[in-house]
Amino acid sequence: PLPVWSCERCTGRHEWISSFAELAEKVGPLPEGFDPHRPYVDELTWPCAACGGTMRRAPEVVDAWFDSGAMPYAQWHHPFEHGEEFARHFPADFICEGLDQTRGWFYSLLAISTLLDREPSYRHVVVNDLILDADGQKMSKSRGNVVDPWDAIREHGADAVRWYLITVSNPWVAKRYEPAGVAESARRTFDTLFNTYRFFRMYAEADRWSPAGDDPDLAYRPVLDRWLMSRLDTLVADVARELDAYQITRAYRAVGEFVDELSNWYVRRGRSRFWGNLDQSDARAAFRTLHDALSTLALLLAPAVPFTADWLHRALTGRSVHLERFPESTGRQDAALEAEMAAARAIVSLGRAAREEVGIRVRQPLRAVHAVVPDGAEPRPEVLELIRDELNIKQVRFLASTEGIVQLSGRPSFRALGPRFGKRTEAAAAVIRALPRERLESYRAGGAGTIEVDGESATLKPGDLEVVEASASGLVVRSEDGFTVALDHTMDDELRAEGLARELVNRIQRLRKEAGLQVTDRIALGISGPDEVQRAARSWGEFIAGETLAVRLDVEGVVEDDGWTARREVEVDGVPATIALARA
Repeated sequence: PLPVWSCERCTGRHEWISSFAELAEKVGPLPEGFDPHRPYVDELTWPCAACGGTMRRAPEVVDAWFDSGAMPYAQWHHPFEHGEEFARHFPADFICEGLDQTRGWFYSLLAISTLLDREPSYRHVVVNDLILDADGQKMSKSRGNVVDPWDAIREHGADAVRWYLITVSNPWVAKRYEPAGVAESARRTFDTLFNTYRFFRMYAEADRWSPAGDDPDLAYRPVLDRWLMSRLDTLVADVARELDAYQITRAYRAVGEFVDELSNWYVRRGRSRFWGNLDQSDARAAFRTLHDALSTLALLLAPAVPFTADWLHRALTGRSVHLERFPESTGRQDAALEAEMAAARAIVSLGRAAREEVGIRVRQPLRAVHAVVPDGAEPRPEVLELIRDELNIKQVRFLASTEGIVQLSGRPSFRALGPRFGKRTEAAAAVIRALPRERLESYRAGGAGTIEVDGESATLKPGDLEVVEASASGLVVRSEDGFTVALDHTMDDELRAEGLARELVNRIQRLRKEAGLQVTDRIALGISGPDEVQRAARSWGEFIAGETLAVRLDVEGVVEDDGWTARREVEVDGVPATIALARA
């Protein structure tokens, strides 16, 4: 409907113009492309039929929220035209606005559709709460704590701000804007993602790899590839389910966790497959798996971080991510394999913590770990090999229980026992300290249990005691979420020699990088030092050569300066050594 016209002379004379045709009857033919908005509509006048005065558009307008609530109809000029387009788009699947729109847009949309005897004009509504400052205060000009969004974008990038706001908390929860939080969120996810892509690109270009129809079928790829593709398919299904439920924070937190798994488990565990791999079928399987994981991640990220996702997808495929379909689950999940790999990662995490406790680096091999897992199931041999390799352990022994590697004791809580036992508190504490292992295990599992104090029975309540674990047999024990790992950290000369060889590899790789060598360059290598350095270099010469791409290895008492392009004096666990290399 067009505005109301009123006579400037006679009070109360109003005419409501309901169509262009009716307006044309009053003012004559309307010009082609007539714009009914201000200021153009204000130029149209006609004589008042009652007094001969001039009818002009009334300056008053309906409340602005009426305009916004009429949006579903006005955008299609409905009901005058575009009936089919209107029917296809009404009601909206969802609308999204701030909390302050509850009594504004959300209400006016609903009120007008009700007045028109229609269903609600939206099926779902997502309500954003306020963004607060770093101290949790509402941003306001008077406080001077308003953050200019353009400043935030210049400092961090638009996608980094988006990612932070999406993943820090649900949209309907008030959230603090902290520049340090934005930077940390971007570093944890984007830097990890970019570094993973750079790793892929560097070795794919060196190997001249590109996706091809003869890349190994997933069923014939190693267990690490099959696990990653299963995890990816599970992620695609989870993200779709969460987005369908408007749980965008849960969806993209899951994506962030996968990025971490991709970099810090898949790439790290399979790094050697991407360069110097003489098994071309295995190398192609690794490249194809990582390529498909990264390109699918770009598709999943596109709704949340459109610039980052498009850059990554174009780099991988040459196409814009926003011209692709959103990924769908292919049903290739392997729940058993995912559970085994999750258990493996938990064991590795606890094993690394045990190593840190005794100050033994992962490059130093150890003899064994003992592991107890919640369901008692041992992982398949390929997964077990990943645990051994990741922890640098010769043997992983799975036990049915922690008995024999962990001692349990009860630590009474005098704060909880005092009000109940009074003068008998110390006696109750003594009984708790003497509780046998099976009673402590039952209490820790949620069983109440009873104790007898001075001939009277009393029920143990939550908080009465803490079940404390202590290692047995000189092992270093760490436990979490039902997993227990006990590390045997004793060493012999054989283990020390292997550890020394691995440390030498680390120093040689640094020297390669400092010398400006490419990752595919073969080298001639010289190692000298005391007898223990020479013994380790000779015993593990094939390993050292393979890790450093050395086609010649000289182990001598002294490395002469002639013929080497890079030379370095190093110290390995307090033992001096000299390494030298040249491009072969």
